[in-house]
Amino acid sequence: MSPILAVIFDLDGTLLDTIVDITAASNRVYEPRGLGVFTDDEMKTLVGDGAEELIRRVFVLRGKPVPSDAVVTEILDDYRRAYQACWHEHSRPYDGVAELLAALAGRSLRTAVLSNKSDIYTTRMTDALLAAHRFDIVRGARPGVPLKPDPAPALALAADLGVPPAACAFVGDTNVDMATARGAGMFAVGALWGFRTAAELLAHGAHVLIEAPGDLLAHLG
Repeated sequence: MSPILAVIFDLDGTLLDTIVDITAASNRVYEPRGLGVFTDDEMKTLVGDGAEELIRRVFVLRGKPVPSDAVVTEILDDYRRAYQACWHEHSRPYDGVAELLAALAGRSLRTAVLSNKSDIYTTRMTDALLAAHRFDIVRGARPGVPLKPDPAPALALAADLGVPPAACAFVGDTNVDMATARGAGMFAVGALWGFRTAAELLAHGAHVLIEAPGDLLAHLG
């Protein structure tokens, strides 16, 4: 393995525990449409591929026809308004994240965030909830840019960091993150404190699994 010079993090389920607020905003939108109420555990299985895909998955899970793109856009607009009202109520960094980020800064490693959450919320939440750490780059979903697991945004981020992909560790909690890391030729680190299982992370190419944020340090050389 190449020496690690940069660490790229997923956001939801990796740096921040956001599921309670995501579930609350989702239920405000889905329940009036006859889709019922979702639990946090159900929502953990649905997130990861962006808000539009989440909406389509909700309909599939409830055994209903997937709506047209126009209806998806309408629901997405409602979700964004609901999330705007509640994103800050319960979301917080996972235990150990602040200490890990401080340790990475002490080692002069470059750090970045790459999320399928909208760019505005990725930036806003990083600024508000991880203010003590200055990431070199923070990027969420942006128009015209493919989402993870397409490796393109990860490769572009590595290029902007000035670090070869093989010298980047990519830390995430879902199959999407592991597939992104492997596709980009990065060191794939599965976060077991997040939204998905060890089996899923291993099945999609995790090089290593870590049980707590600080465990990453032992794998950076």
